[in-house]
Amino acid sequence: MKPATHVFKGIGVSHYKEKMLYTILFLFVAFCSFSQQKISGKITDSNNFPLPGVSVLEKNTTNASASDFDGNFEIVTKGSNVVLVFSYIGLKSKEVRTDGKRTLNVVLESDVNELTEVVLIGYGSQKKGDVTSAIASVKSADFVQGNVRDAAQLIQGKVAGLTVSAPSGDPTEGSQIQLRGFSSISGGSNPLVLVDGVPGSLTTVAPEDIASIDVLKDGSATAIYGTRGTNGVVIITTKSGSFNSKPTIEYNGYSTVSTISNKMNFLDAGQLRQKMAEGYTFIGANSQDFGADTDWLDEITRPAITQTHNLLFRGGNDVTNMSASVNYKGGDGIFLKSDNTRMTGRVDVNHSMFDKRLKTNVGFIVSEQVYNALGDGTSFNPYIYRQALIRNPTEPIRDDAGKWYERDVYFYDNPVGYIEETVGENRIRKTRFDFSMSYDFNEYFKVKGVYTRKGDSTIRGFYQTKNHVSTVKYAQDGFATRSAEDYRGNYGEFTLDYKQSFGKHNVTALAGYNYEDNVTEGFWASNRRFPTDAFTYNNIGSGQGLQLGEAGMGSSKNSSTLIAFFGRMTYNYDNRYLLMASIRHEGSSRFGEDNKWGNFPGISVGWRLNNESFMKDIKWIDTIKLRAGFGITGINAGENYQSLSGLTYGDYFLSDGKWIRELVPTRNANSDLKWEKKEELNFGLDFGFFEDRISGAIDYYERRTKDALMDYSVPTPPYVYGTIKANAAEIKNSGLEILLNVTPIKTSNFSWVANLTYSTNINKVVSLSNDKFQLTNNFFDTGYTGEPIQISTHRVQEGQPIGNFFGLKSVDITDDGIWIIETPDGRRIPATQATTEDRQVLGNGLPKSYYSINNTLRYKSWDFNVNLRGARDYQILNFSRMYYENPTIAYNTLDTAYDKVYGKAVLNDVQRYVSYYVEDGDFLKIDNITIGFTLPNAGFKFIDTLRIYATGNNLATFTKYKGIDPEVNRDGLFPGNDDRDKYPSTRSFSIGLNITL
Repeated sequence: MKPATHVFKGIGVSHYKEKMLYTILFLFVAFCSFSQQKISGKITDSNNFPLPGVSVLEKNTTNASASDFDGNFEIVTKGSNVVLVFSYIGLKSKEVRTDGKRTLNVVLESDVNELTEVVLIGYGSQKKGDVTSAIASVKSADFVQGNVRDAAQLIQGKVAGLTVSAPSGDPTEGSQIQLRGFSSISGGSNPLVLVDGVPGSLTTVAPEDIASIDVLKDGSATAIYGTRGTNGVVIITTKSGSFNSKPTIEYNGYSTVSTISNKMNFLDAGQLRQKMAEGYTFIGANSQDFGADTDWLDEITRPAITQTHNLLFRGGNDVTNMSASVNYKGGDGIFLKSDNTRMTGRVDVNHSMFDKRLKTNVGFIVSEQVYNALGDGTSFNPYIYRQALIRNPTEPIRDDAGKWYERDVYFYDNPVGYIEETVGENRIRKTRFDFSMSYDFNEYFKVKGVYTRKGDSTIRGFYQTKNHVSTVKYAQDGFATRSAEDYRGNYGEFTLDYKQSFGKHNVTALAGYNYEDNVTEGFWASNRRFPTDAFTYNNIGSGQGLQLGEAGMGSSKNSSTLIAFFGRMTYNYDNRYLLMASIRHEGSSRFGEDNKWGNFPGISVGWRLNNESFMKDIKWIDTIKLRAGFGITGINAGENYQSLSGLTYGDYFLSDGKWIRELVPTRNANSDLKWEKKEELNFGLDFGFFEDRISGAIDYYERRTKDALMDYSVPTPPYVYGTIKANAAEIKNSGLEILLNVTPIKTSNFSWVANLTYSTNINKVVSLSNDKFQLTNNFFDTGYTGEPIQISTHRVQEGQPIGNFFGLKSVDITDDGIWIIETPDGRRIPATQATTEDRQVLGNGLPKSYYSINNTLRYKSWDFNVNLRGARDYQILNFSRMYYENPTIAYNTLDTAYDKVYGKAVLNDVQRYVSYYVEDGDFLKIDNITIGFTLPNAGFKFIDTLRIYATGNNLATFTKYKGIDPEVNRDGLFPGNDDRDKYPSTRSFSIGLNITL
């Protein structure tokens, strides 16, 4: 029995173990199957629109997915009771616990309303509903699309009071940007540009890599930036990663074709021959028919094809996020040999530690721009363009021997040969390293430190060959220049933030220190008479110009430092009564010995009426907020070392048998030199009605710039130099700004959003002198017509606005074609008898008002944008007509040169600056049209969103102006001059693709 029992027991134990093994395996499989769960559903917004590309993340893991084109999502989780995080740009992130559910329908609410939208202010951010200053914010979804050259063009026509224009078609030139008119005579009008909080430029990062742009407009907002806040502040925020977001790759690329938007109508070969047959006598360039038929402008231009590609990587987990991008933009310019390429790379990493109290950011931006140089150190040579316009169209490009066809006429050269025999390249490398750390001591206190190192390196080379016209006509036998410039700068910032709530009281405070230094140094050399063209500008010492005294060289170095202490406090009582106050104490190395430091205070208040009890029953009003602010800002004291005396080397003289170079003064010392001080008062109203279907803002401002910098004539002696830069002038500006946002239609399939801006500005020169420094008269003349007229175009005068054209007023013409001038006292005289005393105000080159109309329409998967922009009540001096609408000149002319003036006679006078050429410049532009389609991603599961679009820029202009473009230069003290050699503006068409993976 025992053996049997033993066998029985052995079989039982083995069978038991086998059953236990299968049971454990079954439980393991069951556990895994129940611990992993597939969850699906649909994501919509508050209007039941499906949301594609929403990030769906299992919290505290890297497990993520995204919604498809119809808003549907699917994710396999590691458990049945997890938290899913739903996030989408512009909407509030939402955390949802699954609680065993397999299907979830999620609604994401807008995070961009009047109460919660965050805008950037100086050294921080603020909810839009709490803002008491004049601040505008534009997000990437509202940017202008297509072929934009820099960040400014992204918001062209989007911000009331901010004018952005591109009067030059040169792709290497930046936009002209101006906020609330002129606030300085010699200090410039460009606003301070911050890129992720650090001073930079509009080209520091690629436009495709920008998430938002905030514009601080009034003095109360910009006072915290002290000596650089007068012209406003533009804050650029780049696209970054976010915590707990799935990794994504975003591609934005487009190809563009650009052409000259408008051409001047010069005589072609057939028209010239016709005029000769009609008996017209020509001199100089058009003295005879040379038998050819050449369109000279067409010979040196081409349709310009460019490509832009931007690749952005970003994502993050619970403690670290990052973004990295690379951008390429390059291709042809409209002129031959005018290629331009720019590459930009950016990396930004954020990491948090110690329960997210310690946050660290490391960023790096590097770019390289390479472009051809048709001019010495420049991309564009206006002289070449002028030659193409004025050249005889019957001349051939080459002579019978195959050489460039040239003639001995004053300032008259073959433009095709000029380009082909020029070799040049400019290369600019820029780097920026950012490092910051912040620590949250608790919910009330936060400390932050920032350090940035910036560097720019530029090298230029330029060469005119032995076959260049400079050799053919002027025996240069080759000419070369080489130059290099290096910039380096350090930027440091330390801030302490505080915020606290006491019942209905909310208080924030900021204290900080700021340090910045900048050093620039450069070198250049030139030479001529080279033995060969083989080395171009790369063997500059081989030229014989050095031995003949025809070579040149030079070097320079300058530096500047800014140091500041600043503070700000905000107070919010019951979301009804708002206050912000700030002050900056700043010192600049540019200031005089007795004025190194200045104080710049700002204060603003706000009253949110819609939160008052007496407004609670008015349901259609969402927001009514009154604002008022006052601030003092400054402009740094011109160029470096202006407060110090200066010497330079002048001519040589013989002393004791030796040639010695004399030292001559170039500048007087001024220990009183200081910042220009602008005082600005701003009143504003923010409103929103019918669930913000109608919203906007109205602002009125008055700004007065005191102690404006100018150059004044002084006696020698006691001064060592004939002029001195001093603070003595005063300027006044005032204006109205209106922003209106309207949503006329909003349904589940169709929406229409309209944005309108309108702004005015009136400026006046209050004074040009003070008790110590005075002008001989109460005015000075500026601007210049160039050869051969050679006279100023504008007058700046006390009591008058900046921008006044000042010249002879033409009212008629004699029977033999001589201008008749009306003098200021009403007499009519022939222009041949007129003097400079007979000049008077002929108009003004600054528009009195600007406006824009932006429309965005969406129908299902289609989107359509139309942007219109215009300016009113200003004049333009048409240089092209003034010089080329005259049959007496020695060069080719406009075809209108032979029209009767005032219907009486063909002009038979010399070239003159008269009011006949001062035209009304009012215009309306169809600035941009974009149509796009977002494709369903069926069959492309790895693609979150895919959009294709087509866009056109500068499509049409409605104006009475007879020049090629009424959008002309508005910078400086002579706005409205439409220079004859200006790089022509372009019209562009682009096809693009946006993909998110």
